[in-house]
Amino acid sequence: MTLAGLTLGFFLWESWAAPNLGSALGEIAFIALPVLGAIAALALWLEYARYFSARAGVTFAKSLRHDAITWAPFLILWATYIVPPNLATGSRLLVLAAMLFAMLKVLIAARFNQTVREVLLDFVATRAAIIVIAELAAVIIGQRPGQHVSESSQLLLAVWGRWDAVHYLNIATHGYQGTEMAFFPLYPMMIRALGLLVGNHLVAGLLISNACFFFALLFLYKLLEREFDRTVARRAIFYVSIFPSAVFFSAVYTESLFFMLTVATFFYLRRRRWLMAGAIGFFAAMSRVEGILLLVPFALEWYSVYRTRLVENLRSLLPAALIGCGLALYMAYLWVVTGDPLFFSHVQAHWNRHLAPPWVSVTNSILAIAHAHSGAAVANQALELSFTALMLAVLFFGWKSLRPSYIAYMALSVLVPMCTSSLMSMPRFALVLFPLFAILARWGDRPWVNNLILAFSLPLLGLFTVLFADWYWVA
Repeated sequence: MTLAGLTLGFFLWESWAAPNLGSALGEIAFIALPVLGAIAALALWLEYARYFSARAGVTFAKSLRHDAITWAPFLILWATYIVPPNLATGSRLLVLAAMLFAMLKVLIAARFNQTVREVLLDFVATRAAIIVIAELAAVIIGQRPGQHVSESSQLLLAVWGRWDAVHYLNIATHGYQGTEMAFFPLYPMMIRALGLLVGNHLVAGLLISNACFFFALLFLYKLLEREFDRTVARRAIFYVSIFPSAVFFSAVYTESLFFMLTVATFFYLRRRRWLMAGAIGFFAAMSRVEGILLLVPFALEWYSVYRTRLVENLRSLLPAALIGCGLALYMAYLWVVTGDPLFFSHVQAHWNRHLAPPWVSVTNSILAIAHAHSGAAVANQALELSFTALMLAVLFFGWKSLRPSYIAYMALSVLVPMCTSSLMSMPRFALVLFPLFAILARWGDRPWVNNLILAFSLPLLGLFTVLFADWYWVA
């Protein structure tokens, strides 16, 4: 792992700092990047090995020996490519090694840990089905004329780069341009960074999305197992995985990343690890504007713990400011670039969105159905209304089922998109609301409710996947 960190540091230096080698900054980066990369990689490896050994029930020393054996073949290949100009090849090889190593770790953890095993089974089963359906749809049905991702001429790979994915890939490749500043920076930044190593931004986006979805399910399982029991947790991750719009978890969209960050924030809030929750919330607010809403559950959870001694525990509330800093950082960037720190909001007019009372968006959707000139337009508006009604109904009838912080977050997350004069993309907004699935999982112990959820989710998931793969708008 130390060598991996050195390689990554050298690669970052070659990509970003080498053009400035003549400057003091470039010379400092030449030393700092490899050293910091090595230290960070070593620290991460040791921490992960300690966590893995505790979970798997093996000694820490045995876990380290296993890691060393796993990495040995790759270190031999690494030595072959460490010298420039083949540095990029060596770094990509290390990324491949890291992915294989991580997959092996997950498989071994699944052997010893029931939680990992159950999450992995749901993840693999649902992702495999979605991939097969999407690829068959693209090949057999064919694609509707539309904009295709230029990075891949391969039909089977390009399936996952539809609609908003094009914007994220453009940002990762060319930087922000015009209306694309509506999309928050964390996800395209991650795509760009990983794309430097794997050589393809589309592949990088797919790796990030699917990895984040797996860990999101893992966090959700552990969170709900603590709140309720293993049965509710197991049912919730299954409902998430088969939700009609769950195809976006496997596409180049922010859903997986944002879902993981929000669930992880709640996971650490419930364990009173305020600094960790604030740090993760910072990244959530850097990935989507809705991340700022995590300030409310943070405050509610903090108050529930320290309600009788608020003043003496104010210091533990300070990490909540990190969440606001995530949004503030992007606003500062927009202020410098455009002179308008709220440009991400104002540019929403390009998609016919503007601030309005929540009932305006509902009225607009009903009027759009009444005056629609095509069946597709009627279907899209009907779906958006239906998913909005679903979220409101679950919130209304299930608000007593969860903690106030969960319900407050869900209510705000439903209200905010409804206040944009349009219900566009509501199926995707529902997808990242983990309290929705927690409530459904509690209701799902009744056989008729469980059967109703399955009958609603599975056919629509297949339909949404086919439509998305063939360049039809879904959400």
